[in-house]
Amino acid sequence: MFDYFSYQNNQLCAEQVSLADIAQRFGTPCYVYSHAALTDGYRQFEAAFVGHEHLICYAVKANPNLAILHLLARLGAGFDIVSGGELQRVLAAGGGAGKVVFSGVGKTVAEMRMALDAGILCFNVESEAELVRLNEVAGQMGKIAPVSLRVNPDVDAKTHPYISTGLKQNKFGVAYTEALTLYCRAGDLQHLRVTGMDCHIGSQLTETSPFIAAAEKVLTLVDALANEGIRFEHLDLGGGLGIRYSDETPPSIADYVAALLGALQGRSEKIIVEPGRVLVGNAGVLLTRVEYLKHGEEKNFAIVDAAMNDLMRPALYDAYHHIQPVQSKQDTPSPQSSPASGRGGERERQSLIYEVVGPVCETGDFLGHARELAIEQGDLLAVMSAGAYGMSMSSNYNTRPRAAEVMVSGTVAQLIRERETVQQLFVGEKTFLL
Repeated sequence: MFDYFSYQNNQLCAEQVSLADIAQRFGTPCYVYSHAALTDGYRQFEAAFVGHEHLICYAVKANPNLAILHLLARLGAGFDIVSGGELQRVLAAGGGAGKVVFSGVGKTVAEMRMALDAGILCFNVESEAELVRLNEVAGQMGKIAPVSLRVNPDVDAKTHPYISTGLKQNKFGVAYTEALTLYCRAGDLQHLRVTGMDCHIGSQLTETSPFIAAAEKVLTLVDALANEGIRFEHLDLGGGLGIRYSDETPPSIADYVAALLGALQGRSEKIIVEPGRVLVGNAGVLLTRVEYLKHGEEKNFAIVDAAMNDLMRPALYDAYHHIQPVQSKQDTPSPQSSPASGRGGERERQSLIYEVVGPVCETGDFLGHARELAIEQGDLLAVMSAGAYGMSMSSNYNTRPRAAEVMVSGTVAQLIRERETVQQLFVGEKTFLL
């Protein structure tokens, strides 16, 4: 399940580095990523697409750390962005603007100008109003904007409703029934150049059937547009391939790509995909320390130093993350023990069912419900599968500085984001004086 995070000599390690050593060096809470896991995931996509022109555009929103973006850029990745800030991150990390697709329903004039100046590959336009605005902005700048329409195929992704994006009631994309008319209009606008079609139906999909259903509807529309004289350089089939958090059985990257290529029936257009979670999700863990154990009449609580501001997914989606101790050995030194106990300062820990919760002042601040753990105060825990939508969704709620981030490659652990300080959170604030 977590190939690059395994127990070695009873210590949970990231590749060859003990998470306990990382906690000692960099403190907790702390995100830890595996360089090898990130590299392997990307290379699986490349291998699966061999023989078909393609571009793998990493979905920056999954995890925008500059070190991760830099690694993927060096491997040859493009990038799927949803804001001007993400574009600036990609460029700062060495990513090429010519490999960037810009998605999102609310692009501002300033963001459009920034992307046009940078020379991005394509704007994934999500409404008629955006189409008109982009044409006006490009005209003011004396440029031609490359565009595709994000078509909403009304396909049920069979995922959490908050991360389903391809149904009629979702805010994303243009209606399937309106796409032909809008493409014809785009073709008539002087400062736009139609280059492709985009479709993305949601995230954390664990079956290939929704992907195939969406692709088939897209191809039907592509053929209808060809009859109108509109042809595409690329087809952007989005992302959304899920990972295993608990007992899910998502298809492998190879099987997912094979299913997509099978549905494309040998078409020659370049294929763009936008993987995010599947590249980084299981490549990262959140390392946290037990501050207190609180035993109640109905529930036991393991209060840790990570919280919902560090990892929002459980509170937001009721999402499951596997939680396991960094020290796997059941007989460990205990400060409550003594030589008089007859165990030489050691004792067997009692396994109990805990609510794993953080210190934030919200009942919804939890990382895991009803977890069986043999732990004591001061122990380290690893919240698994936290590489995607962990740090990227973190906040400073309760004036909590955001966690440090560390990348591990083999036997080397390197800090890739310093832990924030409270003083940094004050920057830009001023008292109000009358």
